[in-house]
Amino acid sequence: MFFLVEESSLNKRIDIVLSEKLNITRGLSQRLIETTKVLVNGAAVKASYKLKLNDKIDVFELENEERKIIAKEIPINIVYEDDDVIIIDKDKDMVVHPGNGNYEETLVNSLMFSHKESLSGINGVIRPGIVHRIDKNTTGIIVVAKNDNAHKSLSEQFKAHSINRKYVALVEGIIEKDKLKINLPIGRDEKNRIKMAVTTKNSKNAVTNITVLKRYIKSNYTLVEAALETGRTHQIRVHMSYIEHPLVGDDTYGKKTNEFEVVGQLLHAKLLGFKHPSSDKYVEFSSEIHEDFKKVLECLDKKEEQQ
Repeated sequence: MFFLVEESSLNKRIDIVLSEKLNITRGLSQRLIETTKVLVNGAAVKASYKLKLNDKIDVFELENEERKIIAKEIPINIVYEDDDVIIIDKDKDMVVHPGNGNYEETLVNSLMFSHKESLSGINGVIRPGIVHRIDKNTTGIIVVAKNDNAHKSLSEQFKAHSINRKYVALVEGIIEKDKLKINLPIGRDEKNRIKMAVTTKNSKNAVTNITVLKRYIKSNYTLVEAALETGRTHQIRVHMSYIEHPLVGDDTYGKKTNEFEVVGQLLHAKLLGFKHPSSDKYVEFSSEIHEDFKKVLECLDKKEEQQ
């Protein structure tokens, strides 16, 4: 496996770039470098090496780490399936693919148990069929590719930002405008590499369109629909936090506690639409918000109705 260094990775440490590119822990990235399983322009380097434009990075024996991934019978909600795609309504607290010490309790482990022989291989052993991700605590619709042609088609649509993606979120405070467009670049937080941030340094453009669905005036919350024009990591969570309306339950970008005692952001991937890889016709899939989110809204509705 190899890749060439692009401008977005210029002057960054190689261990950091590897962990981001390969979606592995920084510790694993450093071990690969220290054991010379990573070469830059054919030579061994230190983990602190600062990358230069067009450096060629070769990665060897990553497959040995990927063999830890096992098939496991874990229930998932498949809402549609054909020869090309699987549409899943993902539950809360489920990670999409293995990594960061979790190699057994992910969506991929479940898919390897039920669909091992019918998943695209483009992303290797650790992410078979995975075209895109949603966060561990985000619920809702995700598409998985069953063959390489479907994977390529979907990847190209995601890259072109032609996929129709809509989310529902509950945020802190009252948003006055009915609609707003948030057009702010997102990149790694310089102080905390685990987090993302609105920044002009080593960032990519990010656009989120917000529509207010309901204002809970008495409780000081707003229910919104967020339509993505781009798909950056934690995009909705980062954008909403930046405009001082963080998602309820988001202890990374918002408050550490909330009155509902929910763990994880109240964010639901409501709708996903794309051109089908085989027919080229537009198809669309949606799901209703999940139970814990629904209970919070019911509680807020009752408060609004009270005199």
